[in-house]
Amino acid sequence: MLPADRQTDKPTPIVTSLPPYSLIMYLLFSSGNIIGSGIFISPKGVLEHSGSVGLALVVWLLGGCIAALGSLCYAELGVTIPKSGGDYSYVTEIFGGLMGFLLLWSAVLIMYPTTLAVIALTFSNYVLQPVFSNCVPPYMATRMLSATCLLLLTWVNCSSVRMATRIQDIFTVGKLMALGLIIVVGLVQIFNGHYEALTPQVAFSLDRMPSVGQIALAFLQASFAFSGWNFLNYVTEEVVEPRRNLPRAIYISIPLVTFVYTLTNIAYFSSMSPEELLSSNAVAVTFGEKLLGMFSVIMPISVALSTFGGINGYLFTSSRLCFSGAREGHLPSLLAMIHYKNCTPIPALLVCCAATIVILCIGETHNLINYVSFINYLSYGVTIAGLLYYRWKKPNLYRPIKVNLLVPVCYLMFWALLLGFSLYSEPVVCGVGLVIMLTGVPVYFLGVHWKEKPKCIYNFIGKFLKNGWWKYFFCIIPCLTLLIFDF
Repeated sequence: MLPADRQTDKPTPIVTSLPPYSLIMYLLFSSGNIIGSGIFISPKGVLEHSGSVGLALVVWLLGGCIAALGSLCYAELGVTIPKSGGDYSYVTEIFGGLMGFLLLWSAVLIMYPTTLAVIALTFSNYVLQPVFSNCVPPYMATRMLSATCLLLLTWVNCSSVRMATRIQDIFTVGKLMALGLIIVVGLVQIFNGHYEALTPQVAFSLDRMPSVGQIALAFLQASFAFSGWNFLNYVTEEVVEPRRNLPRAIYISIPLVTFVYTLTNIAYFSSMSPEELLSSNAVAVTFGEKLLGMFSVIMPISVALSTFGGINGYLFTSSRLCFSGAREGHLPSLLAMIHYKNCTPIPALLVCCAATIVILCIGETHNLINYVSFINYLSYGVTIAGLLYYRWKKPNLYRPIKVNLLVPVCYLMFWALLLGFSLYSEPVVCGVGLVIMLTGVPVYFLGVHWKEKPKCIYNFIGKFLKNGWWKYFFCIIPCLTLLIFDF
């Protein structure tokens, strides 16, 4: 620990992950983390559960509106509690250690590894689809390619913060170019009169009336494509002038992404029947094969680049969440150690990589999406409920941004309905997520809350942190303000 005269209550940032660039760079980072694999795989799930083209488009629009409501609440929290760590830091500050730990536990074990696995599988499917054009790519091939991509980007994030952020900026432009190509080609189709599926009488025709539970699952599928709207909140301490740049980046990026997603789906439906879309394993590839002819190879390449950037963004933010948890004493101090020269959280990155590779081997894409979206929405709701509680608890606290009370209330009403009907429709998938989250309760009381452990445990941890061979292998040094997680 630091000497008494040098200790401070303020958190000490370890690394400048976002250089002091302009607002445009923060917009690229925010929108780049939202636009990943979701828009290339979720349209199938949204259409399947909603039952019609018209309802699917409504789900996409409302999904963007819900994300906008959530981002407004997070903007207030981000400037009121200016700590890195996003949901975890806010819930820990507002509700205390146990709730914060459960959120962190579910994020480390479920949310981030599962999301990374889905994006990596999408990357490998789109890369391999042209090679296996008449069949589904082999299971082993997709897993091996996904793991290779993940290991490569883990190495990049371990080697250089600047290289990781540059990759994010460059591949965000690549994502927008891929979606721009889809949108332009789709609009050309519409101007040429190919919009039968988009006319109201056809778009809202239903072979079957979807249940409320199915509509809830459609929203979960769409929410996966919008996940990442709160990523700047995970690196608040590293954002230059967060009270100005954080809300601006959020306010601009969410409407931009919603607009792009809606136009992309309209483009899909302008050239593909619902049956074709539902039968496709790679929607954008099928779209390109129908309309781009000899240039159709552009589409899988563009999507692969897009998902490549998405993996990079999730690795970047998930490692920072591990650091924040370790700094609060909720995770082993090893996860808060950094490379002495590159200032990269190598142990946290390796943990995220290893957990994702495990998920890759046991999950199927669309089930994983429902799984992670349920836990995502659960954490969002708890965090935004915390905003209301914090206003009641500290009414006189200075808030540079203060949203209308209707914003969090409307979000929480939708949140409660969505989670309730999702749990009813997919009790096993959602129930497993809840069980895994609750396993964190005994871990918290044994590892964090229990302070009077035998002295030999503290001695072992101290020697391990000081003399462990991994310290020299990774060339890392601990942040001296850490509390030791008592395992």
